[in-house]
Amino acid sequence: MRAIKEGKGQENYSGLKNFAEQLGISLFGVADLGKVNQQLFELTPRAIKGLDSGISLGVRLSNRIIDDIEAWPTRLYFHHYRQVNNFLDQAALRITGLIQREGWEALPIPASQIIDWEKQRGHLSHKEVALGAGLGWIGRNNLLVNPDYGCRVRLVTILTNFPLQCDEPIDRDCGECKDCIAVCPAGAIKEKREEFDYLSCYERLSQFKKEGFVGQYICGICLKACGGNKGSTSTKTLRGLPR
Repeated sequence: MRAIKEGKGQENYSGLKNFAEQLGISLFGVADLGKVNQQLFELTPRAIKGLDSGISLGVRLSNRIIDDIEAWPTRLYFHHYRQVNNFLDQAALRITGLIQREGWEALPIPASQIIDWEKQRGHLSHKEVALGAGLGWIGRNNLLVNPDYGCRVRLVTILTNFPLQCDEPIDRDCGECKDCIAVCPAGAIKEKREEFDYLSCYERLSQFKKEGFVGQYICGICLKACGGNKGSTSTKTLRGLPR
């Protein structure tokens, strides 16, 4: 397998990246699953056996919709959130089909199918795979921060044994930026990322839902505050600089 990857990995990577761009995907990267924390996976050994790469896909959210959020999530954001998740799932299915037609295996993981809301866990951590794929870093608000788009992205993952070159994580973090801490309505975001208060976040999301703002556990306030490395240029965006 490794010999095949060395020979075809870059070619396959470029082909899938171009296909993803044509579908409308904003971010594309590949993580070596051997370097991703699989304790965050809620998948059976049978489902992931032999799959050694994680394709991370991201879609940029609408700035106008995010900027319209104030003290609670808007219904417009709720609709946008659902439609982007659906778009990501459809893109993952298209890419999975392409990989399978080439004779390889692929497992698309739903963009937003939560298994444990209190711990905010799905079948796997899309942001951890995106981290391994070099698409950004994990911010103080416990979300992926992309250098260009901040947290204004949604993610989906495809696990595969398709021969692909893998990306490396980028060596960046939030630095001195603490914009998200001040705006968090739950007080869940702390100085240290590891101290993020999942329970307080979940309780505030539950309150938003109970009060009838939206029909799902979402917020979006810290997304609005996060700008990533403002003015920076990421080499990971599909329309950015060449690798």
